[in-house]
Amino acid sequence: MKTGIIGLPQVGKTSLFKILTKADISSRTYSNPREAHLGVAKVPDDRLDRLAVQYNPKKLTHAAVEYADVAAIGQEALKETAFLTALRTVDALAHVLRAFDDPSIPHVGEINPLRDAKSVDFDLIVSDLGQIEKRMERVEKDLKKMKTTELEREYELLQRAKAHLESELPLREMEISADDEKRTRGFMFLSQKPILYVLNVNESTNLGADLEQAVAKYNLTEIASRKNAGATAICGKVEAELADMEDAEAQEFLGSYGLNDSGLTRLIRKTYELLGVISFFTIGEDECRAWTVPRGSRAQAAAGAIHSDLEKHFIRAETIPWEKLLAAGSEANARAQGILRLEGKDYIVQDGDVLHVRHSG
Repeated sequence: MKTGIIGLPQVGKTSLFKILTKADISSRTYSNPREAHLGVAKVPDDRLDRLAVQYNPKKLTHAAVEYADVAAIGQEALKETAFLTALRTVDALAHVLRAFDDPSIPHVGEINPLRDAKSVDFDLIVSDLGQIEKRMERVEKDLKKMKTTELEREYELLQRAKAHLESELPLREMEISADDEKRTRGFMFLSQKPILYVLNVNESTNLGADLEQAVAKYNLTEIASRKNAGATAICGKVEAELADMEDAEAQEFLGSYGLNDSGLTRLIRKTYELLGVISFFTIGEDECRAWTVPRGSRAQAAAGAIHSDLEKHFIRAETIPWEKLLAAGSEANARAQGILRLEGKDYIVQDGDVLHVRHSG
C-alpha cells in the first residue's frame, strides 16, 4: 500500500518525506524531475512492542507504509505524463499544507491552508473530469457499433461521475457500489483516492496543544470529516530535530513540548487508518511481527498474508486479542484459562488479534 505525499511548493513536503522514511535522496539522480522518490516508514505500534517485551524475540518486525514524494502539484504538473503516472499508482494521498511562518521560505499571498486544500482538490477534480470526458467519447462510439450491458453500465457510471465532479466534489465522496468500484479501478482517478490533510505548523512552547487544535484553528474540520478524508498536524522543524535523536533523548524532548508522541507517529497511524488496513500479530521466541491486511479480512485470507501455503492449507486459527494475551502472560496460560479461541476460515480478523494458524501443509 502506497501513499503519495503531495503539496504546493515550499510547504515542507520533501523534508517530511525524508524524515518519515529516513531516505537519503541527496545522492540520487533522476532523468526526469517529475519522477517520484520512494521510501518506507515503520508503523509505530505499542501493542507489538509490549508483546515483544514479554516474548523477547530474536527479531521484531513492525508493519510498514510506503510513501512516494512526488513533485510540487499544480494544473501544469497534472498535464505531464510522468507526474500523473507517479500520482495514479498510489493508494492514498497525504496533502501537506503550509501553516508556518518563515520569511526565509517564499510564499505567495497569505498563509491559508483551507484555500490551498480546496485549490489542489479542484485541480484533481479537473484532471479526472478531462479523463472521464475522453473515455465517454470512446464509449459513445463503441455503443454505436454494438450495445452491450457492460458498456451501458460503464457509460451510466461515467455520466454520474461527471455530474459529481461538475458539482466540484471529489470522487472519493461519491457513493459507489462494489461492482462500480471495480469498473473505475483501472482509471485510477486522483480525486477518488482517500486523502489526509497534513498541517505543517509553527514551532511553539505549547506545541502539544497547538497540534491538537490545529485542524480546528485552520478551519479544516469540515473537509476532514468528509468521506475518505482525515486531517492531522505536525511541526516539520521539531520533527527534523527529533529524527537525529536517540529514543530516550527524543522522549525527553517531546515531553518538553507537552507531547507523548511525535507528529510523525500520529501521521503514520492516520495514514494506516486511511488506507483501510489493520494489523494482526504473530508472536514467538524467533519473531514478533505485525501483518497488514484490509479491514474486514477473513482468517483464511489473513493467513495468506503470512504465506500463500497457509491460506491454501488453512484449517483453523488460534486467536486472542493482544491485551488478553499480555495479561495471561503466555499462550499456555491463555489456553488454560479458556480465552484462546479456535476460529474457522470465515472469522473476521480484528485489529490487534494474535493469530496462530493451523494448517495441513
